[in-house]
Amino acid sequence: MVDKPESGELFGIPYNFERPSIGRLLSSYWQPGEGMVMKKPFGIGYTLNLASWRSWVVLAVAGALLYQERAGGSGAEESDAEDEPVEVIVDDD
Repeated sequence: MVDKPESGELFGIPYNFERPSIGRLLSSYWQPGEGMVMKKPFGIGYTLNLASWRSWVVLAVAGALLYQERAGGSGAEESDAEDEPVEVIVDDD
């Protein structure tokens, strides 16, 4: 059998299927001086670097949008009432 690589890149997207360790997980999510996104310590793709202030802005915006979506359910009901058909009566006098 041919040994398949456990980490690398496929079409420019990183993957890593090595057994995760606590040290590698912590070091992947907290890397001061690096960019906003980092390669995931396990799996496919990228993750946020929590040492970057930009990552916290992204998390805050995502949380605010999620809160607005869940709390703003009554706004959708009002717009549905406006979309109902209206009966028009024309008087031919």
